[in-house]
Amino acid sequence: MAKHRFQTEVTQLLNLMINSLYSNKEIFLRELISNASDALDKLNFLTLTDENFKNLKYEPKIDISINKDAKTITISDSGIGMNEEDMINNLGTIAKSGTKSFLENLSGDAKKDSMLIGQFGVGFYSAFMVADKIEVLSKKANDDSAYLWISSAGNDYTIKKAAKETHGTSIILYIKEDEQEFLNDYKVESIITKYSNHIQFPIHMNKEEYVPNEEEGKDGTYETKNVQINRASALWRLPKTKITDDEYKDFYKQISHDSSDPILWTHTKAEGSTEYTTLFYIPSTAPFDLFRMDYQSGVKLYVKRVFISDSEKELLPPYLRFVRGIIDAEDLPLNVSREILQQNKILNTIKKSSIKKILGELKKLMDSDKEKYLELYKIFGKVLKEGLYSDFENRDSILELLLFKSSKRDSLVSLKEYKESMQKEQKSIYYITGENENMLRNSPLIEKFKKQDIEVLLLDDEVDAIVIPMVHEFDKTPLKPVNNSNIDEEIKNDEKTSEKNSQKFAPLIVKMREILKDEVKDVKISNRLDDSPSCLVYDKDDPDFQMQQMLKQMGQDNLPKVKPILEINAEHEILNKLLKQDNVAILNDVSFLLLDEARMKEGMKIEDMTKIEKRLNSLISKAL
Repeated sequence: MAKHRFQTEVTQLLNLMINSLYSNKEIFLRELISNASDALDKLNFLTLTDENFKNLKYEPKIDISINKDAKTITISDSGIGMNEEDMINNLGTIAKSGTKSFLENLSGDAKKDSMLIGQFGVGFYSAFMVADKIEVLSKKANDDSAYLWISSAGNDYTIKKAAKETHGTSIILYIKEDEQEFLNDYKVESIITKYSNHIQFPIHMNKEEYVPNEEEGKDGTYETKNVQINRASALWRLPKTKITDDEYKDFYKQISHDSSDPILWTHTKAEGSTEYTTLFYIPSTAPFDLFRMDYQSGVKLYVKRVFISDSEKELLPPYLRFVRGIIDAEDLPLNVSREILQQNKILNTIKKSSIKKILGELKKLMDSDKEKYLELYKIFGKVLKEGLYSDFENRDSILELLLFKSSKRDSLVSLKEYKESMQKEQKSIYYITGENENMLRNSPLIEKFKKQDIEVLLLDDEVDAIVIPMVHEFDKTPLKPVNNSNIDEEIKNDEKTSEKNSQKFAPLIVKMREILKDEVKDVKISNRLDDSPSCLVYDKDDPDFQMQQMLKQMGQDNLPKVKPILEINAEHEILNKLLKQDNVAILNDVSFLLLDEARMKEGMKIEDMTKIEKRLNSLISKAL
């Protein structure tokens, strides 16, 4: 017998399982049955594709047995099984990356945590919520030796050689004194029916059934019979008319390990040159790894009902990584490799059709139930925007689904709604990007737009600075950032006043250009300012400040310095007084202060605050 220590993260997880999660404990059975189903899937695949397993005697089945005297529940399967190394890797270690962030996300909120536990693939450990000791007896298919894994939680576990006639795994749970309800046949059966009805392998259980006595006047007897509990049918293969909403929801919970109902689902059976079935769900809660580079695929691939993979990210594009579901293809080879998946024409056809179907269903929801769509969008809107960068073919469909904050509204607005409310002479859809909504609402860049009652979209998601500039138009209407230098041409201004100001401020602008030549590309009169004395804009071919920040975060640190353009407000009191100023030192200080003020309103970090302090103190002393 060999003693092993649990990985530190496993010990932390066990402590949380035992001491913090007090409700929804029934998920342990869902997780163990799901693991048994995965083991059957893996062996089923090998018997069809690997010569070493084709002659293996294999009857896929899951058995649940309850021993009330011993106070145990046993979950057995005839799947792939485990050897000693597998036990160490699968039961003593959490191999998946992001373990620490996962543990940080566990809060003790039973509903939330029960979802995370399943999503992260550590559902086995949930059994310690109801058991104070667990034994795992397993024999790997085509191996001669069997092994017994034993743990009472804590910091360690033991593994020893054991005897087992057939391949597969049996998990024996020694139920805690205060969890005896799980030794009730009807309780266990109800959990199986609720969570695992559509596991496609039969789940059998010993049940006491009443057998009436055929002799008149005599009572019947109770006999223990081994009966199948679940439907054991691939739900996605059934006609839609024969599936209830509750069955769709239960199946979602089974495949996603999410305890919440999905927002919507779409079930498609395609026939013709390419035959396949898809069942996709949109969750109502975000997967824990939604914004991780190493996110897990939420879509399982089957070929003629044979499970192939649940880790292929090629099945849907990254911007739909929140989708959960099934793709079951008829014409793929069973031993399809990842390389073949990436280039396979059949799968590519299924992928393209699936994307259009999912986007179409989202649009239907948006049009039919805006409130429900808003719930969905608040969770997945940022991810959908990524599609503008990566999926040019469906860009128009994605654009129709996006919602934005607005300078004129409290609610989110679509591009279609924006366009419908545009002013008659308005030529473009205007937007501003930044990290802070409040800063954007009060930005000097949109002062003149507000005054002229022109709506500006406020884009404060990090991804906006990257993806929105790539979108040049919506429904033949240009999208333009308000911090672009050529936007002045589209704002209504009095031409005579503009010409007069240009002549009046020409000498001052020459001086300011010389003073600020190392910091700005140009100094010019602004047409967009109303209250503020200055603002920063960028040449149409230069990345603005938000884009520069995003590029740095993406590792592009060696970018050439991009100088902004300083625009000044010819109507502002400061600038008009500066016209009459002959003191070179004051002109120098005020020019830099106008630039620094514009920088701060843009959200830029001021590298040397002492210079601002000295300039302010100098001006204050002169004013006094």
